[in-house]
Amino acid sequence: MMNTPMAERMNHIAGSVIRKFAEKAATDPTLITFANGNPSAVTFPVEDMKRFYDEALTTGYSESLMQYGTVQGYMPLVNFLKDRLAKKYGFDWEENDLFIVSGGTQAVDVASKIWLDKGDTVIVEEPSYASCYNIFRCYEAKLQGVPIGEDGIDVEAVEEVLKTNKTVKMIYTIPSFQNPTGFSTIIEKRKKLYELACKYDVVILEDDPYAELRFGGEEINPIKSLDKDGRVFYTSSLSKVIAPSFRLGYLVVNKRFGQNVNICKQCMDVHSNTLGQYVAWGIMTKTDYDAHIKLAQEEYRRKSTLISETLKKTIHPSCKISNPTGGMFIMMFMPDSIDAEDFVWKGIDRGVVCVPGSGFAIDGEKPSHSVRMCYSTAADDQIVKGAEIIGKLTWDMIEGKA
Repeated sequence: MMNTPMAERMNHIAGSVIRKFAEKAATDPTLITFANGNPSAVTFPVEDMKRFYDEALTTGYSESLMQYGTVQGYMPLVNFLKDRLAKKYGFDWEENDLFIVSGGTQAVDVASKIWLDKGDTVIVEEPSYASCYNIFRCYEAKLQGVPIGEDGIDVEAVEEVLKTNKTVKMIYTIPSFQNPTGFSTIIEKRKKLYELACKYDVVILEDDPYAELRFGGEEINPIKSLDKDGRVFYTSSLSKVIAPSFRLGYLVVNKRFGQNVNICKQCMDVHSNTLGQYVAWGIMTKTDYDAHIKLAQEEYRRKSTLISETLKKTIHPSCKISNPTGGMFIMMFMPDSIDAEDFVWKGIDRGVVCVPGSGFAIDGEKPSHSVRMCYSTAADDQIVKGAEIIGKLTWDMIEGKA
């Protein structure tokens, strides 16, 4: 029998609560699921994919696209993204560079590999995307949660941690339509967060995969657009705007860290999927890409409105919901008397699946009183029916009938 011990860090890495409930839904097609954080299939540009895969395989590009690519990425795609980010947000390419990565989570892993030593602390929004908690734990970092509200990350709480904890190396934030809450950080707080990072000399890892999916409110520039000294690592993804299976995202860093990113990518996968990069570039440059983005925005606007209005009509008045202006998520906050995991299992018994807030907490064993719902994949009639079931369940549990 093998007795070789695994790395100690594995003791601090937990399986995904989201996956547990998503897999439950997958095994029972009768369930209405709000569990998976998947984009709507309506937004997948399938016909354009066919066109550009065919083009890639039947033109003079085919041989080079089958070979190893450059670590930085397929340069026409790199250059298009640079141009788009410069026009949209004013990113400065004299000071910064862009790398294609194999999904946004790889960008988080690259940044962690570059910055985190054992015992360093990462300030994270709580709740937040738990897969990134696990990435930070893989580098043996400590996590310090700070609250997030309707207007974004609690910058006063961030400053209090920075004042008292000298091991902080990084602040991790999802500023736009955050997963799981749907909250967005207002511009004043983005500016303050950057000022704090400068004052206390820490790095900001800005994870912005939902930025293109705004369907309400005013555009807010990323924190990276404020960056004057290269301390912001900015990442976004093509998973939410083209298709997740491409496994493509990008990382923007100050040029002085470019070689570090290059080396980290070499150690991971040498380069990201070149064929997929070509297809993504074709979709972005040879079709009406802005119209495609608008289609996605309108899809999520309609679904968000549908679930929000139904929940507002049906939930117990002691429960509250977030008010997303983009992205794919809405969160419901219940009284302390309601255990979220118990609520979710009772919801499954009634035919609908969501995810308890414990799935997005640093300590997933602590009781939670919130649930996340992803409205992107359910059909409109399912959204209404599922939200009505959830609303009725809040009344039944609060009144002791369930």
